[in-house]
Amino acid sequence: MTQLTPVLSAHWDEADSFTIAGYRRHGGYTAIEKALAMEPDAVIQLVKDSGLRGRGGAGFPTGMKWGFIPQGDGKEHYLVVNADESEPGTCKDVPLMMANPHVLVEGVIIASYAIRANYAFIYVRGEVTHVVRRLQAAISEAYAAGHLGKNIHGKGYDLELVLHVGAGAYICGEETALLDSLEGFRGQPRLRPPFPAIAGLYARPTVVNNVESIASVPSIVNNGAEWFQSMGTEKSKGYTLYSLSGHVANPGQFEAPLGITLRELLEYAGGIRAGHQLKFWTPGGSSTPIFTQANLDTPLDYEGVAAAGSMLGTKALQVFDETTCVVRAVLRWTEFYKHESCGKCTPCREGTWWLVQILRDLEAGKGTAADLDKLLDIVDNIAGRSFCALADGAASPIISSLKHFREEYMQHLNQGGCPFDPAASTLFATAGSR
Repeated sequence: MTQLTPVLSAHWDEADSFTIAGYRRHGGYTAIEKALAMEPDAVIQLVKDSGLRGRGGAGFPTGMKWGFIPQGDGKEHYLVVNADESEPGTCKDVPLMMANPHVLVEGVIIASYAIRANYAFIYVRGEVTHVVRRLQAAISEAYAAGHLGKNIHGKGYDLELVLHVGAGAYICGEETALLDSLEGFRGQPRLRPPFPAIAGLYARPTVVNNVESIASVPSIVNNGAEWFQSMGTEKSKGYTLYSLSGHVANPGQFEAPLGITLRELLEYAGGIRAGHQLKFWTPGGSSTPIFTQANLDTPLDYEGVAAAGSMLGTKALQVFDETTCVVRAVLRWTEFYKHESCGKCTPCREGTWWLVQILRDLEAGKGTAADLDKLLDIVDNIAGRSFCALADGAASPIISSLKHFREEYMQHLNQGGCPFDPAASTLFATAGSR
């Protein structure tokens, strides 16, 4: 069984883990000294060598992203941390910032130095007021200790860090919509190119990274690239946070090497709740194609999940047992995407609306079998045809649920409504045994 690898979460259970004293007690802010003693390009190379990939969903190599920033261009560079965690089922960045905000602050300092930025921003969603307070307190402590501001550690490097509180729009988790929001505009995705590395915040070269990506940097600087590479798989290196929620005995955050399986994580989580069995699950939040019991041993890394037909995404493992109506679950997700569509592009704005109408009819037992083909036709016309990946996310659970549970959709039509009795369901034997 794969062992858990607590690095980011190693001291979350300590009463003062969120304070600068608690962070320093375990070697906090020592990575800054090492990084500032190196050339910025050497820091970028170190992160490249480690194999760290973006932990926000796409899995793009972090060091390579930093390397895209043009050097010697005479322009201001910016680092933006995407802390607008809003994917349904995803809950890793929020507890990280709540329990150990200083590891993020230290990561911001190192990353900003590497890309030669003197201004950095953390964009956090406005609903998590408790996290906002923790982050602001940590930033204030870092300024007071001389880790931020002018001439950091006497090395001649200046950095100002700004905490920006968003208004709670899911679309602002998309990096270009986030940049528009930071600039004071309505959060909507931009047409690319140009990409943020060339023209990002205020039309200047900008790196946008996820919270966990940046928070992983201090440990890499302190322990080296080989240490980080010793965990994970051949192409998916290191440790990461998995959010396990839903019908499990003990949901929570599990920090483990990339490549662990859901079967192993379920052992740590105490298994499916007593008296029930697994029906379906998501490997990376609601915008990723769903898996079934047949995928329990799929390696949870970028390549393994992709080869099985889904995406690792944010590693938000939502687990559903046989009492769950898959049609109702997909409808709820689709209602979320319809509500959160920014409306900028027609395929997403109109397509998600029609998907909700059809799914509501199907869940109520109305319509015909032709509506199932109509669903697939609509998702085929919106996926890949919008400014951002929201439409793709809305399409994924519909396509995969029809692939695995088409009979369950038909049961709704044949019986004139949802046939589900959560107390005594036989749907699992029918739909989940394929």
